[in-house]
Amino acid sequence: MSFLDILSIIIPAALYTAAPLIFTALGAVFSEKSGVIGLGVEGLMVFGAFSGVLTTLLLEGNMGEITPWLAILIAAIASGIFSLIYGVAVISLRADQTVTGVAINMLAVGLTLFLIKKIFNKGQTDFVDFRIDKVDFPILSDIPVIGDIFFSGIPYTSYIAIAMAFVVWYIIYKTPFGLRLRSVGEHPAAADTMGINVNRTRYIAVILSGVFAGVGGAVYALSISGNFTGHTIAGQGFLAIAAMIFGKWHPVGAMAAALFFGFAQSLGITGAQIPFLQDIPSVFLIMAPYILTILALTGFVGRAEAPKASGVPYIKGTR
Repeated sequence: MSFLDILSIIIPAALYTAAPLIFTALGAVFSEKSGVIGLGVEGLMVFGAFSGVLTTLLLEGNMGEITPWLAILIAAIASGIFSLIYGVAVISLRADQTVTGVAINMLAVGLTLFLIKKIFNKGQTDFVDFRIDKVDFPILSDIPVIGDIFFSGIPYTSYIAIAMAFVVWYIIYKTPFGLRLRSVGEHPAAADTMGINVNRTRYIAVILSGVFAGVGGAVYALSISGNFTGHTIAGQGFLAIAAMIFGKWHPVGAMAAALFFGFAQSLGITGAQIPFLQDIPSVFLIMAPYILTILALTGFVGRAEAPKASGVPYIKGTR
C-alpha cells in the first residue's frame, strides 16, 4: 500500500469524524468569548442528536432524502431553545457556571432517555432510513491524487463545518457584534459603560452555542451512529471543548484542533486497513483520541488564556 493510498483512507475518515466536533467547538467559542463557560455543550449535543433522529424518523416517510437536512435545522432550533435553561441559570440567576454546565449535561441525557422510553418503549430509537451520506464532490473529486484524498467519500457536512469556521471567525473578529461579544467576555463592566447590554449579548452567545452544538449532535447521529441512545454522543462534546482550548479560543484554531481529534478518532475506524496499524489491538486505537487530547492540552496549548471574564457572573454596577 502506497503513502497516497494511506492518505486516501485516513483523511476522508478524519474529515468525516471531525465535522460534529467542529460545529460544537464553534458553539463553545461563541459562549466562551462572551464570558460564559461552554461546559454544557455535551448536553446540547445530546439534545441535538435526539432531536435530529426523532425528526428524521417522523418525517422520512414523506420528505425522503431531504429529511436529514431538515432534521439538522430542527435540531439546531431545539438545542438553541434548550440552551436557554443554561442561559437563565448562569446569566439571570448567576448560578455557578461549571456546576450548571454539568447539570445541563446530566439533564439532557436523562430527559432524552425518558422521552425515548415513552415514545419507543425501549432504550434506543429505531435506525433512520435516510442519513447524511458520504459523497464524491462534483468535479473536484475527479482531480488526480487530490480528488481521491480530499473530495471523495466525504459528506457535505464536513465541508460546511470547515467553511463555518471561517464564517464564525469573520463574525467574531470583523463585525460590530463580534467586537461587543469579545468586550463582554473580557471586561463586561467597561462594555456596559459603553452602552452594550451585557446580559443580552451573553444570551445570544449561549443560544448560538446551543444552535451549533445541536447541529453537531444531529450531524453525528445522522452520519455516524444512525440512531440515538443515551451513549450516542459519549464524550464528543468534551472533545469539542478540548478542541476549543487547544485552538486557543479561536474559531479557525478550534477547527484545526477538531480535525486533529477527528484524525485520532478515525484511527479506530481505519486502523485495520493500514499496514503499520493493523497489528495494534483495536482497544488502543479507540483510546487514541483521548490520549492524544491529554497530550495535546498538556504539551502544546502554551499560555493561551480564556477570556478574562469567563465564568464570572456580571452584576451591573460592579467591576
